[in-house]
Amino acid sequence: MLCLIQRVTRASVVVDDETIGAIGPGLLALVGVEPGDGAAQVGRMAERLLGYRVFSDEAGRMNRSLADTAGGLLLVSQFTLAADTRSGMRPGFSTAAAPAEAEAVFDRLVALCRERHAPGVETGRFGAHMQISLVNDGPVTFLLEA
Repeated sequence: MLCLIQRVTRASVVVDDETIGAIGPGLLALVGVEPGDGAAQVGRMAERLLGYRVFSDEAGRMNRSLADTAGGLLLVSQFTLAADTRSGMRPGFSTAAAPAEAEAVFDRLVALCRERHAPGVETGRFGAHMQISLVNDGPVTFLLEA
């Protein structure tokens, strides 16, 4: 499981001209599911999303987590993160989980994050064509693996 996280001042996702998820300050996480990802990866990724220290403390150092700041979390499934880009001029997707498997894993991640992070978890729509808007704060972007 891969998550490209971006610290944002705001982010939103639109499907068919309708905003279906939006957050203020917090994290936008683009989620890529790989074959074989299961409960262990979901648990570890939820722990990392909520606990990864990317927000500034009083001294301006990245010492605070999403849980510490009570920020928003916008989770968006993005199968292209799991693409094989090692050769050629076109990505291969055999390294991404099949849609049914990926959707089940993504749904478990969303449920676990919602259970553990009361301030708010928003999502995109699995398999939909989405437009993501964000204001990256920093910029701060990290690739997390579980």
